[in-house]
Amino acid sequence: MDVADKDSIHTVMVVGSGSMGRGIILSFAMAGFNTIVLTRDPTRLSDLPQDVTARQELPEESPDLIIEAIPEKMELKEALFERLEQTYGDTPILASNTSSLPLDKMADGLKNPGRFIGIHYMHPAESLPMVEVIRVSQTSDHTLSRVKAALKKTGKESIVLKKPIVGFLINRLQHALLHEAYYLIEEGIVEAKDIDDFAKWMFGPRMCVTGLIEQKDISGLDTHALAQQGIVPHLHLSRKPSRVVQDRYERGELGVKTGRGFYDWRGCDVASHKAHAEYKLQKLIKLLKDDR
Repeated sequence: MDVADKDSIHTVMVVGSGSMGRGIILSFAMAGFNTIVLTRDPTRLSDLPQDVTARQELPEESPDLIIEAIPEKMELKEALFERLEQTYGDTPILASNTSSLPLDKMADGLKNPGRFIGIHYMHPAESLPMVEVIRVSQTSDHTLSRVKAALKKTGKESIVLKKPIVGFLINRLQHALLHEAYYLIEEGIVEAKDIDDFAKWMFGPRMCVTGLIEQKDISGLDTHALAQQGIVPHLHLSRKPSRVVQDRYERGELGVKTGRGFYDWRGCDVASHKAHAEYKLQKLIKLLKDDR
């Protein structure tokens, strides 16, 4: 085995088998990696590809890369990483898929933080072509290059954040936009469907083609700068979570899982709705890739 092959990631273990964990598993399995999932109940995973190994206990031989996708509780993640280091020492790269917890705090508790990194997927993990990769101050260049190479083999480009920040890139942008959208609903200015229609037919298509920043260069930064001066002072810049979301959460209106959220999902074929959305997403991604 030459040096390059020795440095390559061959075996990936995902800890956690929720919807995100499953997507990550599929992403690596479909790319030909030796894929393991650590889960409490392997019998629930009969729908995964046959070459995915589901286990309740850690394998004896260390995987090359271990990605945690367990619930967002710091104590659970810290306990898992401690166990992994006790079992495998400094052999594997350890990665967290957290969306909100501080990666630098996780790294500080490790014996080998140079082999730690954030790998943040978005739903659906097996389909979307980009992944956020987040360095902590201790992450080695070698760890970063190995992770990027492995993700590339799964067909995904890495957006590398040079240091951790709460929410990373995608969620910070997403929540900034949603915070304003929820404010417009709270104030009775528009309905949820109006916002979704605008996002699907106006905002979304333009972003697919020219992104956020490039589009402002194209339209002219002079125009944008003057618009900023008039609009930004009037944006809803509250640091408090939106009541239209928190009230629904407190009432148990959680979207499709409970039948109500911003929409009434009762009587809807949710599985078909999700499948059709995935079909359209795949067509869009293919179009964008083919037309690069």
